[in-house]
Amino acid sequence: MSALKIKKGSTSHSAYNLRPNFSDVIERHTLAVLVENEPGVLARVIGLFSGRGYNIDSLTVAEVDHTGHLSRITIVTSGTPQVIEQIKAQLGRIVPVHEVHDLTVEGPCVERELAMFKVNGTGDKRVEALRLADIFRANVVDSTLQTFVFEITGAPEKIDAFAELMRPLGLTDVARTGVAALSRGD
Repeated sequence: MSALKIKKGSTSHSAYNLRPNFSDVIERHTLAVLVENEPGVLARVIGLFSGRGYNIDSLTVAEVDHTGHLSRITIVTSGTPQVIEQIKAQLGRIVPVHEVHDLTVEGPCVERELAMFKVNGTGDKRVEALRLADIFRANVVDSTLQTFVFEITGAPEKIDAFAELMRPLGLTDVARTGVAALSRGD
């Protein structure tokens, strides 16, 4: 205790936060950024990430308001809470950015990913691949005598599970798109 009888780290008797507010835990966050739909905006947003050494795990862009010329950039990134806060603050300072929402913090959100899998196999492996695709509600979008190309949409965990089951059956190629996410709120 100090001479003023204030416990070390206490904030109830001080105007200053004396507790450390940093963490080294890496968290995954989904950010939805509403931007002007004009040339160069995506490059500026991506430049912010690359220029500061931040990683983008997933990226999707779609026009959300044709008359208002607005697009939504959905970015999945990882970092410490301080890094995520810094990313959000720096995104908010870019002129064509209207809003930055952290869907991970703002409440429940719906995430979906699209992937295509090329599976090479014959005989029983081919039958098993079709059976698993049916269970996972994957669509066959191309077929030859030796290969199937499956299209699957769902939560990233579902896509990962499908990939793990297809590996021993002859999975040869995977194409995954970025995560699309929307908040579940009002």
